[in-house]
Amino acid sequence: MSDKQFNLDTVENAAATPETELPWAELGLKENEFEDIKKLLGRRPTAAELAMYSVMWSEHCSYKSSKIHLKQFGQKVTDEMKKDLMVGIGENAGVLNIGNGWAVTFKIESHNHPSYVEPYQGAATGVGGIVRDIISMGARPVAVMDPLRFGNIDHPDTARVLPGVVSGIGGYGNSLGLPNIGGEVEFDDSYQANPLVNALAVGVMRHEDIRLANASGVGNKVIMFGARTGGDGIGGASVLASESFDDSKPSKRPAVQVGDPFAEKVLIECCLELFKGEVIEGIQDFGAAGISCATSEMASNGEGGMHVDLTKVLLRDPTLTPGEILMSESQERMMAVVTPENLSRFEDIMKKWDVEYSILGEVTDTGRLVIEWDGQVIVDVDPKTVAHDGPTYDRPYARPDWQDRLQADHFVGSEADSERPVGDNLGQAIIDFMGSANMADKSWITNQYDRYVQGNTALSMPDDSGVIRVDEETGAGVALSTDANPRFTYLDPYEGARASLAEAYRNVATVGARPAAVSDCLNFGSPEDPDVMWQFVEAVRGIADGCQELGVPVTGGNVSLYNQTSGKAINPTPVVAMLGVMDDVAARVPSGWSVAEDGQAIYLLGTTRDELDGSEWARYKGHLGGQPPKVDLQHEKTLASVLNVLNRDQMITSAHDVSAGGLAGALAEASLRFGVGARLSLAEVAERDGLDTFTLLFSESLGRVLVSVPHNVEARFKDLVSARGLAVARLGVVDNEINAIEIQGETSISLDKLRESWSSALSSRFGEVAQG
Repeated sequence: MSDKQFNLDTVENAAATPETELPWAELGLKENEFEDIKKLLGRRPTAAELAMYSVMWSEHCSYKSSKIHLKQFGQKVTDEMKKDLMVGIGENAGVLNIGNGWAVTFKIESHNHPSYVEPYQGAATGVGGIVRDIISMGARPVAVMDPLRFGNIDHPDTARVLPGVVSGIGGYGNSLGLPNIGGEVEFDDSYQANPLVNALAVGVMRHEDIRLANASGVGNKVIMFGARTGGDGIGGASVLASESFDDSKPSKRPAVQVGDPFAEKVLIECCLELFKGEVIEGIQDFGAAGISCATSEMASNGEGGMHVDLTKVLLRDPTLTPGEILMSESQERMMAVVTPENLSRFEDIMKKWDVEYSILGEVTDTGRLVIEWDGQVIVDVDPKTVAHDGPTYDRPYARPDWQDRLQADHFVGSEADSERPVGDNLGQAIIDFMGSANMADKSWITNQYDRYVQGNTALSMPDDSGVIRVDEETGAGVALSTDANPRFTYLDPYEGARASLAEAYRNVATVGARPAAVSDCLNFGSPEDPDVMWQFVEAVRGIADGCQELGVPVTGGNVSLYNQTSGKAINPTPVVAMLGVMDDVAARVPSGWSVAEDGQAIYLLGTTRDELDGSEWARYKGHLGGQPPKVDLQHEKTLASVLNVLNRDQMITSAHDVSAGGLAGALAEASLRFGVGARLSLAEVAERDGLDTFTLLFSESLGRVLVSVPHNVEARFKDLVSARGLAVARLGVVDNEINAIEIQGETSISLDKLRESWSSALSSRFGEVAQG
């Protein structure tokens, strides 16, 4: 078949020419999948149908290797966990009731491979895509977050990727007028040539404003509106996002979408007016797989079918073939279902906002998705077979042979642990440690983001969670944290995933919120590798079990597989986004102590154990092995409950999760937050927990929080904490006069020297940026 014949391939022609060879492999399909498509259709697919199935059956869209395991998230949800869940897994984003008629929707997704190929546009369109998921639920987007992971900070390619990614996130989010309230940044060799760019968006709405993606009502019009369709993003889901990287991947630039944040800003306001006027029956954004996704998913979720005339699609590039139009992932596009009675009102709103639109077709009762091109049928499929009944693989998996050797290789006693600093050497070691890539100040990145636009940001980076006000009258709002510990997950996927969940849960509680719901982004290597698949299965089981134990439902998320280069997979990286609810964001708690009341007492909640395996100190010394810290989720629930009471009764002035970098990192960050020193004595707590000072400072035992307490409530504080059965130790006092962290009997660390080391790591490598 010639290119011309292929591009004009009709259903009639496909039935008459079964012998025609099609490029199914080039479009990312496996041979067995191509055979299944022929069985479903009773003939070979047309070129357009092949394009549609290739993107919708891709790993990125169909979750064919993961969905049998993801079912646990629904199976392990109790009725109590669902009481405030208004929309769960299966829609564009989950929706949670937060009271007084308000609802919040949030979701996290990946844009990893595109961001390596074209860092700026890959990251920018990742933000744009997740924001459109929020719009499509009927909500106004109010904030974004960005968990990021890069290769070695000193690798030349990191200098190419990181600035572009950060600029893309900031350029798109800032232009939309959305505050970026938090995230993570990690550097590790495992992400070299395969960075992780995850993006989260959160939106707010009234209960009655919730919208779902379905096409119902025979005769209702199917309308595409927003930007025109171009050649960018073609094959992005099926090829770029569903394969491992090799040396050829940087040539795949056409598969990266190009974003226009100003067009999306207009689209947001346009959609919100459509919702307010109750003009539309259903809505769907065009994300991965473009028109293929929007038409098949809306038809599948509806009550009948859909008939579409593809020649009605407004194009930027008139040379595009029907298959390319179906696969294009051009940005800033939406699809709506509108009754004939509401059509004129719809058109008036489009005209008001100067948004282009085209009526592609209508809803039918045939149960089929039929697409025509120039009067000829080029697609005639059951939409459920495209959108929801694709292949399901139960991939083989097994615990790797090397896992036992890895877990036996403990940090303590290793060559990396041959010399532990003491005295003044300990102080200098902490200064140097805080200047390392993963402990250093990340404001070089966050200063490129607008964190306070819209005026509803109560907390943002570097505090433990971002906090956004939802209701101006009551001050009610939400807190959000994203966390993952890939090193713990590499050592033990089940426990490491639970540790990531616990950290996100704890971070939401430290700012004063009640943890309420989870969205997750599961970043792993190739599912065709039994070692990787075992990591994935164990991590999913860990999060599902953990959520059940904590009583928080998973509302949705994303799976990103094939994150590996030349056969080497990234460290397994399950990113957990936790949302918490606050009655009044004015009561939020920052992560550092201030001079508001000099002499505040500093307390450590929780117990420290000898748990240095997988820690930041171990990474700093070049070691990865052993067992991750133990997870006690019942303790985490108690700790979160106590923190909520302490916040409510105004018994703490700061709270900081003790995680990466251990107590040393938490003390340094709490002092650097507002430039206020502290006088400490660690001997008593070290003796209580049976540890030397070094282990107390650098262990990363879970379930610990550093708090500052006003003098006048110390007695009440200790009584409350002790009554709940939490271990508590007084470490010292806040002291604004010394400009240092003094550890009695050990060392004194100048805050000036500490800040110089901590704040220069990124700017010295990537250059100065304007302060925002």
